[in-house]
Amino acid sequence: MAWHNADVASRTSAPIEQPTVGEIDLSAVLSALADPVRLGIVAALAEHGADVACGTFGLPVGKSTASWHFRVLRESGVLHQYDEGTRRLNQLRRTDLDARFPGLLDLVLAQGRREDVPILTTPNRAATARPRSAAAPRR
Repeated sequence: MAWHNADVASRTSAPIEQPTVGEIDLSAVLSALADPVRLGIVAALAEHGADVACGTFGLPVGKSTASWHFRVLRESGVLHQYDEGTRRLNQLRRTDLDARFPGLLDLVLAQGRREDVPILTTPNRAATARPRSAAAPRR
């Protein structure tokens, strides 16, 4: 599969790989949207209508799991991601998905609005911080 490489935030960042419009595969899109967290992300982006940084979603998962969810959505062609300074922004590929699979996004967004994934005004660092285990010794 050929990939479209978006701009890179810094010389140490890896290119952001995402499929072109013609490469978006229905089974990959459906698989990505089958997860409630990812479906909630897509619904939140559709409602917000603007590009949103990864850290501003109020997700019920940790930071590494959230990154994985965004990666699945990007690699399936549901999201377009790009770096702006130190932030990675997300944009719903609504036009591309509607051109490739007319009506699909409208059907899944009706279900996705049931998933509560708020977009916060500032990153929710407290929600992603893991508590120190009581059994772990301090150094």
